[in-house]
Amino acid sequence: MSARLPLEGIRVVEFCHVVMGPTCGLILADMGAEVIKVEPLDGDHTRKLVASGAGFFPTYNRNKKSIAVDLKSAKGREAVLKLIASADVVSENFRPGAMDKLGFGYECAKAIKPDVIYCSLKGFLPGPYDHRTGLDEVVQMMGGLAYMTGGRYGPLRAGASVNDVMGGMFGAIAILGALHQRRETGQGQYVQSALFENNAFLMAQHMMEGLMTGKPVSPMPDRIRAWALYDNFKTSEGELVFVGVVTDTQWKVFCEAFGLTDLLDDPTLKTNPQRVEARPRIMPIVSEIFSKMTKQALMDKCEKLGLPFAPIARPEDLFDDPHLNASGGLAPVTLLNGRTTKVPILPIEMDGKRFGTRLDVPKIGEHTREVLASVGYATSEIDALASDHVIAGA
Repeated sequence: MSARLPLEGIRVVEFCHVVMGPTCGLILADMGAEVIKVEPLDGDHTRKLVASGAGFFPTYNRNKKSIAVDLKSAKGREAVLKLIASADVVSENFRPGAMDKLGFGYECAKAIKPDVIYCSLKGFLPGPYDHRTGLDEVVQMMGGLAYMTGGRYGPLRAGASVNDVMGGMFGAIAILGALHQRRETGQGQYVQSALFENNAFLMAQHMMEGLMTGKPVSPMPDRIRAWALYDNFKTSEGELVFVGVVTDTQWKVFCEAFGLTDLLDDPTLKTNPQRVEARPRIMPIVSEIFSKMTKQALMDKCEKLGLPFAPIARPEDLFDDPHLNASGGLAPVTLLNGRTTKVPILPIEMDGKRFGTRLDVPKIGEHTREVLASVGYATSEIDALASDHVIAGA
């Protein structure tokens, strides 16, 4: 990667909150775009979330600039329209029609910046559901993911905001595609990404599985494994370790290493389908062997043999993960309470380099003066806006 970041020189004006929209902007920002987050005077409400929402803002808003402005005042609207006129991209994830009512919808943006790329991140793409309020949990329930996760235990939401994060990711992909097209055509366009359609994309493999097998798809807790050994096993300390044996070569290596030559030589276990059928016979034998090993001994042996394995980690364990720390997979950020910590960065590498933190998580309106000056406001004009409480943080 050259000294210039891939998206350097691209200005994005972001009207986004919670997870989906900010994720889209985060991807663009991490890759070098100047992402300007437009917040109300008292800040994005996501800053105030507690409990399971407390980590949203510091996770998805680094590398962004913040401008705090009263969008309902005439002078505030004028400032935002000037900002849009300077933008390559505008992104928003408010309820359908909200941006049009504010006067910042696509048609308005296009009128003042004809080649603008405008991305709306919604619950649903255009269709019978597009008037509904979409949340990650809503689409997981209606889109099959909660069913696939919970199984016999009942519908269960996945343990992360998978649709919000992936929906933001697909929004960023659409923006990148539109930027590429604009280089050829000189024209901007309106692009959309949505939670429900993202969830359907996640379910595609299970939809096709049902067609290919001719059987109803079993949820994850109830499914028949694709391989005979693909499970969590209890070790001598009572700890769990996931171990998988997913090829015929791995089966041979596994049996030889653990002294299971009788299983290796058994003609009824030569192929993976045969072993899956014989799983009730194989599992107790393997479980007994693993139960006499320590967690570390089992993991060390699997690593030496090249078998898939994993300890059962919790989110807080990742702060000290040796691979993430050694590979530069964690970047510094400052939380809203002032505490400094590390956060996982984009899971990509370009030319041997990762995308880290250039700008810390912004304070409310931290870059208001800088941004307004960039669109032509004089210092005296910015002072006047601040005195009139049209802007904050300046």
